[in-house]
Amino acid sequence: MLTFEEKQAIIESFPQLSKKEVSMKRLNYHYEDSLYDKTVVVYHLHPNGNGFVYVGDLPGYQSDNKGLVNIREATEEELRKIIADSIHYLSEETESSEEINPPEFEWRNEEGQILILKYEDMLWNIYAGLNLVDSFGAKSNAETYLQEEGFKPI
Repeated sequence: MLTFEEKQAIIESFPQLSKKEVSMKRLNYHYEDSLYDKTVVVYHLHPNGNGFVYVGDLPGYQSDNKGLVNIREATEEELRKIIADSIHYLSEETESSEEINPPEFEWRNEEGQILILKYEDMLWNIYAGLNLVDSFGAKSNAETYLQEEGFKPI
């Protein structure tokens, strides 16, 4: 496992990132040129070596419901790749039709209730009518939530 200092040196080798100190001696690293409201690339890097990198719903990463991946056990190569992927993700502007008209997916439970799963502003949002029920950083996490609540895709 890389030490805190080693992780910090790797992260700071990316000149696009700016360091911000947060509570309990933790550090966040922001990508200020992000095309989105989301600017944090490295979240809560702690002196014990724990920390997270934002990957949203990038394929190939198992992220939590906020789109974060734990980097506690990351090697130097893995850490460099995930940070580079995160910066690219936050700087990529797509002009696809999905971005103009984001996909919506209907899910229904046995009582006939319908929830809508929709990708907006780098989050997968679940709506009941016009009301926001929950938001997830990864589509798979949103789908798991819907399944656990007894909903199935239509």
